[in-house]
Order: sequence, then C-alpha cells, then structure tokens
Amino acid sequence: MKKLIFKKFAKDVFQFFLLVSISFSLIVWVIQAVNFLDIVTEDGHGFRVYFLYTLLSLPKIFSKILPFIYFISLFYIILKYENDNELIIFWTIGIKKIEFINVLLKFSIFYLILQLFFTTFLVPFTLDKARSYIRTSNVDLFSSLIQEKKFIDGVKNLTIFVEEKNRNGDLKNIFLKEKINVNEYQTIIAKAGKIKKYDSKSSLLLYDGKIINNNNESINSFEFSKTEFNLSKFSTKTTTHPKIQEIGSFDVLVCIIRLKNLNNYFFSNFFKSDKKINNCINENLKDTFQEIFKRFISPFYLLALSLIACLIIIKSKDDYEYFKYKFSLFVIGVVTIIISEISIKYSSSELSQNIHIFSLPILILITIYLYLKIKLRKPKLMTE
Repeated sequence: MKKLIFKKFAKDVFQFFLLVSISFSLIVWVIQAVNFLDIVTEDGHGFRVYFLYTLLSLPKIFSKILPFIYFISLFYIILKYENDNELIIFWTIGIKKIEFINVLLKFSIFYLILQLFFTTFLVPFTLDKARSYIRTSNVDLFSSLIQEKKFIDGVKNLTIFVEEKNRNGDLKNIFLKEKINVNEYQTIIAKAGKIKKYDSKSSLLLYDGKIINNNNESINSFEFSKTEFNLSKFSTKTTTHPKIQEIGSFDVLVCIIRLKNLNNYFFSNFFKSDKKINNCINENLKDTFQEIFKRFISPFYLLALSLIACLIIIKSKDDYEYFKYKFSLFVIGVVTIIISEISIKYSSSELSQNIHIFSLPILILITIYLYLKIKLRKPKLMTE
C-alpha cells in the first residue's frame, strides 16, 4: 500500500515537472534564438549553422532551469495533496512524516543524477558541438551581411562598404579593403557588383572598377571592366576556439590537477592524460574552479530544495498563519537557488579558499534535515 501511494506521488511530481520544464525550456529557447540571429545578420553564417547552433543550446537551458522547476513541482504537488486532504492518507496508513521526507529525499536523487548528467557531460558536449559548427563554417551569407551605407567588418581581414543594394542583390558603388599581411593591403573600388554562389562557394562579381595594392608603402593599381572576388576564403570574427564551459569534465579536472600540482598516487593515475587542454592556464584557474563548482557541486542544492519543500508538512493548513508560512518557504527556496548561482562567482583560484563554498550545499542540506527531525520528534509523555 505504501509503495503504491509513493509511486502515485512520484508520478504526479514527474508529470508536472515534465510539463513545466518543457514549456519553460521552449519559451527561453525561442527568446534566446532571437538573440542568436546575430550569427546570421552580423557574422554572415548560414541558416543551417544558426539552427543547429540554437538547437544545441537546449540542454544548457534545461539544466539551468531544472533546480527551479523541480522545486516548483515538488512544492506544488505537496501543497495540492495537503489542500485535497490526500496527505492524511499517508499518516493514516502509518507513514511517519520523517519517513515521508526520507523517501522524497531518495526520490530526489533521481533528479540529482539527471542534473549531474547534464552539467558534467551533455551540456559541455553540446556546447562544444555547437561551437564546432561555427568553427568549421565559412561566411556563406554575405548577401544578408552587407547593408547599405554602412561599413561592415564582421569578416576577418575584410571591410566592405556598399552605397546601394536593391532587392535583386545588385550592388552599387562598392568599396572593399582586404588585409593580406601586416603591411600589405588590397583596396577595390567598383561601380557595380553582385554576389554569386557556385555550389558551396561565394564570389563577388565586380564591374567597372579599380584595384589598388599597397605593399610596404609601395603602391600599384590597375583598372578592370569585370573581375571576380573570392568570398569563400574569409572567416567570421566569431570566437571559434573552445571556451572552458565547452571542455569535457574529465579535461577540466585534469587541468585543475596540472595547475595545482596535485601529483599524489590517486590523481596521477586516475586523471593521467597527456592531452593538450585549451585555456588550461593559470590566468583561467578561477574560471576553471567555477566550472567545477557549476558541474559537480551546484546540483546538490536539489536535495536541499527538496527538504525546503518538505517543510510544508510541519504546519497544518488549518493554522491561521499557514498562507504566510508557505509563502515564506517559497521565498526561502528561491533564495537558495539564487545563493547557488551567486556562490559560483565567489570561487577562488586557491583550493583551500573554495572548501567553504563547495561544502555550502551539504551544510544547508544537513541543517534543514536536522531541523525537520527536531520538529517532527514526538514529545515524550510526562510520567508522574
């Protein structure tokens, strides 16, 4: 009987969690996708790269909102059970309140493992995959990149100015400046032009113009009636090298061990790797510790959040301060989530200084659990 009741409770929480998390994730994803339009409008990447890049941001969005959605789901279902007098069934069949809390704590471990899977593996993998599309993509939408009467420098080593551009893609009065080397430039001025695509390559056909070559203050020029300027050789200015959040969790741990010289037997064997790790330098040590906290420590706040939601069962709904009490619990839950995010920024480059930050979720968890045990302890009967 107990198993059936807890199974129904877990199912209700999961269904609500799934519905709300999908809804929130899609809303945030759409908003973020609009912001990512700069990939096309300013950096000149194609819509395929844009779609794949935005799609691969979904795991990060989901992992960010998961703690809040889980807290909301557990908080809402417990309140619903309390208001519908369904919690009375738990106590009637002999389930103690501390037993109820222990089962919910075990139940929360599933969401903890899910969050750890996202933060330690899926999110870094998808972010790196998304960056790889930018890294391997040429600027293939010059037509959307070019705007009238505006200097465009979103392409590396190339500046473009067009006085007029019509709906057919015809360009008038074009100025191009290409940086070839440190002291070598090529400037092209043309009266007309048009962008053409050949398979996966783009070219700019130019008419009635002049090419000026500047090489170490040596200038030569010649005129042309028609020429073709290869656009496919240019790449975007978008950051293409992997960031710390895009590096695998194992490599992040190896980086910490290398930078802090943790060369004992366990670390030297288990985390042995000769691989070169991007951004693994002392200047990024603080950011690396922040990444460790974000991936491995921050998810444990889920357990503390589940206990905060369980505090609802301490007070009866018939208590005149019940509304104020449940509102206070909700605020405490939100503040705990904010603390989990803010504490990431307080990570230091020194291992010893990070101990109190890394142990904070466990301390909060133990404190709330001990408080619950004290509040739910039955008073001993007074004997004469």
